[in-house]
Amino acid sequence: MNPQILLDLVKVKMPFGKYQGRTLCDLPVSYLEWFAAKGWPPGKLGQQLATIYEIKLNGLEELLRPLRK
Repeated sequence: MNPQILLDLVKVKMPFGKYQGRTLCDLPVSYLEWFAAKGWPPGKLGQQLATIYEIKLNGLEELLRPLRK
């Protein structure tokens, strides 16, 4: 796995919508569930959102804690 993927999740900010400006790893699960039901945005952002959704869904947020520094 590419560690840059996880680093991006703690640095990249949501570019649009209700949570615009919030770091991807800080998006609420309910918002990610909405995307999961409606469809992920195309491209890299969609992949990032789907990844953080899987991390949160499986209780793996601890993986991101050391990267937030």
